[in-house]
Amino acid sequence: MTTRSCPCGLPGTYEACCGRLHSGAVAAPTAERLMRSRYSAFVVRDAGYLLRTWHPRTRPARLDLDPAMRWRGLEILDTTDGSAFHQTGTVTFRASYRGGSLRERSRFERAGGAWVYVDGDVVEE
Repeated sequence: MTTRSCPCGLPGTYEACCGRLHSGAVAAPTAERLMRSRYSAFVVRDAGYLLRTWHPRTRPARLDLDPAMRWRGLEILDTTDGSAFHQTGTVTFRASYRGGSLRERSRFERAGGAWVYVDGDVVEE
């Protein structure tokens, strides 16, 4: 069994953290937690999880992940709503990759009781 650190930045191993969400063992309890698990899915190239956690009205038919992309870290900059008491939420984050970074304000909604990614706006730095 592998015991690598979770790419999402929370303490613990991938298997005990985002790996549990990716496998479907548990659902993300908040929009931020879903954001973190989706970042980890990009790191481990789990396109299936990314598509499953994408809102049906905005989800692409397929997702091709670049095998050359090397993600380096995630920083959560701001969150609005997105808790167990909300139906919507936003998470602003910076994701670093080899050669640069991406800053985005992502929107999340509940669909069928589960948090899903709707869309996001890239924020210029």
